[in-house]
Amino acid sequence: MNFIYSNSNKRYHTLDYYYKKMFDCKIIKISLNAGFSCPHLKSGGCIYCSNLGSGEYAGDKKDDLITQFNKGKEMMNKKWQGKYIGYFQARTNTYAPLEILKEKYETILKLDDVIGLAIATRPDCISDECLEYLSELNKRTFLTIELGLQTIHEKTALLINRGHDLNCFVNMVKKLREKNINVVVHIINGLPYETKEMMLETVKFLNKLDIQGIKIHMLHILKNTKLEKIYKKEQFNLLTKDEYIEIVCEQLEYLRPEIVIHRLTGDPKADDLVAPNWVIKKIDVLNGIDKYMAKNNIIQGDKI
Repeated sequence: MNFIYSNSNKRYHTLDYYYKKMFDCKIIKISLNAGFSCPHLKSGGCIYCSNLGSGEYAGDKKDDLITQFNKGKEMMNKKWQGKYIGYFQARTNTYAPLEILKEKYETILKLDDVIGLAIATRPDCISDECLEYLSELNKRTFLTIELGLQTIHEKTALLINRGHDLNCFVNMVKKLREKNINVVVHIINGLPYETKEMMLETVKFLNKLDIQGIKIHMLHILKNTKLEKIYKKEQFNLLTKDEYIEIVCEQLEYLRPEIVIHRLTGDPKADDLVAPNWVIKKIDVLNGIDKYMAKNNIIQGDKI
């Protein structure tokens, strides 16, 4: 098997391959917590979100950004050497006055060997003023905007209290791409009451949009979230590891080969996890995906 976007045994377009082709070196993302909030908290927030706002592996917000970055760099350098991307991960990283955003982003860009930024945010939380600044930023560094979508299905979006509709997401993708800004989309498999076909429909829809990357997560239930309360009350079905692997592999078949796969599963902290337990073993899931794709002779983009 010789997949065009692979320098390994992977049958999908890996982020490592993408970075090495672009920068000719190892690129290391350093996760940061800039202390931002989220506008959606006023209406309760997404039901699966912990009090860390999807920033379980980001830096400690008690530390300033440079300290966070240096701690992350020191830890990562035990395994790799290369250049760095500052990843603004926790909560909504465009939810602040423009001057504050500039101060946070520019602080990281000034550091040695930082070649870019990845900024996680919501499609309903990028003002026109912010968009113009991001456009300018994109001309002088390698910029990626990560947009949470989770599902295209409005019924599910209401259930998880997502707080924006599909049109809002589509419009923001268009606005970002008009500025030539790379877009990575987050989706979640296994959301309550979604079928396999619904999960495939989400990916088929995204494949038609001008996106450059995707992060696929498995729904996991964390302690002290609204989702935990719903799960304990309703006991809705959670995907098994084998079901998840099969769905992900089929989703990859519906994605254009040039779309970069930034993530294929989540990895929550064990102490925070309610269910399912198998998500803790990230390597097992990734190996399972590799084996399933090889056994069934699947490569990314097969079904387009």
